This record gives sequence, C-alpha cells and structure tokens, in this order.
Amino acid sequence: MKIEVFGPGCPRCKQTKENIKKVLEERNIQAEIEHITDLKTISNRGIMMTPAVIIDGEKKAEGRIPSTADILKWLEEQ
Repeated sequence: MKIEVFGPGCPRCKQTKENIKKVLEERNIQAEIEHITDLKTISNRGIMMTPAVIIDGEKKAEGRIPSTADILKWLEEQ
C-alpha cells in the first residue's frame, strides 16, 4: 500500500502524516508513506488545497486534516 501526503511541510501537513503513522502503528499495517512537498508536483497531481492524502492512487482527502477514524476507514477499505 502506498500513502502519499501532499503539502509544503506546514503544521497541518505534518499532523496529517502523524495521524497516518499512528493508525498504521496501532493496527500493525505495513505501508509506504511519501510526503510530497514540491508545489509543482502537488499541482500536477490535481491537488488544489493541502494537506491532501492519496492512497494507492485514490484521493481520500484534500484541504483538511483527516481524523484517525477517517484514516482507519480508508485503510480497511483497501
């Protein structure tokens, strides 16, 4: 599973990444997490607001910090 977090490195983006890590650790789920900070890459991927989360190519959130409950739900759907 590949999880991409998009954002310039602001506190909201960092919190999003930490929430994802927390859920992965609690549930012992293996996944690759990539934090993409390059604004051109973010724009080219169709992200208009950060933070954004894409899991295995599917956009799950944009412009908000997802809750751990949201993240768990997404991971269970995969």
